[in-house]
Amino acid sequence: MRIERALEKFLFASRWLLAPFYVGLVFALVALLYKAMAEVVHLMAHLPGATESQVILGVLSLVDLTLTGSLLIIVIFSGYENFVSRIDEADHPDWPEWMGKIDFTGLKLKLLSSIVAISAIQVLKGFMNVANLSDRDLMWLVIIHVVFVASGIFMALTDRIAEGGHKAGGAKKAAGGS
Repeated sequence: MRIERALEKFLFASRWLLAPFYVGLVFALVALLYKAMAEVVHLMAHLPGATESQVILGVLSLVDLTLTGSLLIIVIFSGYENFVSRIDEADHPDWPEWMGKIDFTGLKLKLLSSIVAISAIQVLKGFMNVANLSDRDLMWLVIIHVVFVASGIFMALTDRIAEGGHKAGGAKKAAGGS
């Protein structure tokens, strides 16, 4: 019994091994910020002679970096709260409402939704820059995007089916079934 309790304490404490991963993602967010600022400087420097398509491509690049940064924030906070430790909301008056309410299923769906949005931007950038892309490259952008969309739909459906099974099992137990 003491060995079991010690093992459980050890295993429970091991969740803190994930904390450095989340710190690493914060550094990745800083890298994205650097690239976003470089993109803004590049866009502004070339703005006077840029075509409409070039401006739109620059803006889409910024949107892409912003969505990726948002994705990192979702992973950092939701992952930390789900797997490491709760963050005390009382210490943060501007605490976003969604934080602390996303379970693992919600996290997966938000991640995939963000990936689909980022993929859609890549496809749109490809279409805006169609003169510089081969048909093959454009085809692969679309195929990859469709795979992400299908994966998102499939994951949402499987989560919904699983959730329905849990609700049915809970109702059965409440009704006195086995």
